[in-house]
Amino acid sequence: MRKGGVGVEKSFSADDFLKSHRKKANLETLRDDLGVYLKVLRSAMIELINKDYADFVNLSSNLIGLDKAINGIQLPLGQLREEVLQVKLSLEEAMGDVSSLLEQRRELRAKKRSLQSLTHVHSSLNKLRELLKLHSEDKPVLPANLVERAASEYNQLQFNISKCQQHLDTAHRQQAEKILTLLTSSLNVMFLENVRVNNSDVIARCLRIYVSLDKAADVEALFRKEVVAPVLRDVISEVSLNSDPRGVQGVYSRVVAFLETHMKELLELTTQTDRQVSKLIPKVQGFNFLVNSYWPEVEHRLETDLSSIFAPGNPEMFYQEIGGSLEATLSQGITKSLAEQPSEFHLLPTASAWECLLRCWADGVFLRELAHRFWKLSLQIIARYYTWIEEVWEEKWLSESSPFSNDTNLPPSEGTQSDRLLFLVYLHADIESFADKLKQFSAMTSTRLDGVSPQTCEKLDHSIEESKKQLLSRLPIVTQFILGEVSSQSLSQLRQVNDIPRLFRRTNRDIPTKPCPYVGAVLAPPLSFHKAYREVVGAPQLHRWLTLIFSAITQQFYSSVNDVLTSVQKTEESLRRLKKVRDRLATTTPSEGKGLGDDDKIRQQLVLDVQNFCEGVESVDVKKDDVDKLLELLNLVEAARSKSDLPKL
Repeated sequence: MRKGGVGVEKSFSADDFLKSHRKKANLETLRDDLGVYLKVLRSAMIELINKDYADFVNLSSNLIGLDKAINGIQLPLGQLREEVLQVKLSLEEAMGDVSSLLEQRRELRAKKRSLQSLTHVHSSLNKLRELLKLHSEDKPVLPANLVERAASEYNQLQFNISKCQQHLDTAHRQQAEKILTLLTSSLNVMFLENVRVNNSDVIARCLRIYVSLDKAADVEALFRKEVVAPVLRDVISEVSLNSDPRGVQGVYSRVVAFLETHMKELLELTTQTDRQVSKLIPKVQGFNFLVNSYWPEVEHRLETDLSSIFAPGNPEMFYQEIGGSLEATLSQGITKSLAEQPSEFHLLPTASAWECLLRCWADGVFLRELAHRFWKLSLQIIARYYTWIEEVWEEKWLSESSPFSNDTNLPPSEGTQSDRLLFLVYLHADIESFADKLKQFSAMTSTRLDGVSPQTCEKLDHSIEESKKQLLSRLPIVTQFILGEVSSQSLSQLRQVNDIPRLFRRTNRDIPTKPCPYVGAVLAPPLSFHKAYREVVGAPQLHRWLTLIFSAITQQFYSSVNDVLTSVQKTEESLRRLKKVRDRLATTTPSEGKGLGDDDKIRQQLVLDVQNFCEGVESVDVKKDDVDKLLELLNLVEAARSKSDLPKL
């Protein structure tokens, strides 16, 4: 024990000090050492006082009058504090006044800008009324230059209206809407007239005006309604199809010819071409008449007026051809889900889902133009299989007359495994196999999707990877069901551990030399599980399952053995105290022991049972170190045996 520095630290704790030194010396020695240490401290303190006595006396004399000096500066400091606070309040008031004035100034500026914008609104409305002649009942079609001026002025009007919303009344808004309506109608008339005569110059001016008014979508809809629809209504129809000698090909040719006859000038103005006119008239950006006006009308007419051309391929029937077989298999229930013939999958739903995926991309079925639809259908098939896996947990199991029991595809389990356990193991194996085959599926589809950009391919691979992760996320749940199915059969047998004391209490049984039968019953389910499914799943997976199963069993085994040993120890102590009382009261010398007692026999039996259990665990290549609580269980029974007179086995 050290002689200096003890108890000086700020964090010193007497309890911690005793805990750290009680193993080094007993309490009596520790008390004596602390007493000696106290005497040393006292003598050191006396020596310090005697040595520095003069300094202690001078220190007290130097403090005389210090309180008066402190009181003397207290009043000036208080006055200074009041003055500083007064200055602070004055500054805060001044800052508040300045902030208020600045806010008023900001509001005045905003109001001034709003009123200026309102003035501009009045000016713009008057100018537009003059340009568009709103005061006159006669409203002829306006010339192009006047419409362009009016559109520019209207844009200024809209800008000023946005700046003075709070001062603008309803009349001003109505006038602006009326002006826009008249301006748009005049612009529409001018646009349609020049489209029909192919006047590129005026068409370009009209398009620029539409862009300035943010009406690009409106003019595309107008062109579709007034130009495209009337022509295609006659071209795409049952009458046109029947009258054309080339049939559908002739209809399609006339549909394509519409682009040359009615949209040539418009497309040259809005798309990049090499025509000479493109150098004279600047291109107008922001329009796509081909996509927004032409193709929607073509699609609409084909679907409504010429639906007979789609009759050979009914999409609903096509989906039922692929997805219907999968739905039929999934609806049969888990009792009929075992594959009838040996294949790469053990369950019919898994095999059916994989066959449907392959059929989507098979020759004679897959269409390159509908690749996105086939990809969507593939993801739906995978998602449906995933949903079926989740629905399995809620489906009731028919324990009687199950078709699994007599199936020829059953592994050599000798009837020791339940049908539900067989299904769960097969489901786990199928999920792993199906997830692995998704890599093969991704490689197969990539050959079908040639020409797709790398970014799109990456997104497609990501969607498959997400589906794979979803499937693999179900494996831990399947594992929990498998472990519960096997371990529950063994845990029910562990109740017999509590019956061991009754086998030896006052029975005069011989010393046990072999384990109890319940140990074999406990080991039977996991050992049978290993024998039945070592060909179905891989060795690593089976080893992990057995480790978890034995861990669950061992934890309950440890608890039961510990309870028995604790009860035996308490009984033994009670008997020992009773024997001492009897020995003191007896007039004769106590008799010698006659061999092992009942408690020792109980411990001996537990040692045999635990050792036999460990041998069963190691018989399937599971190490004792990998099983939770198994080493603790061995140490528990060995410690109990070492305290008694039992010989080592």
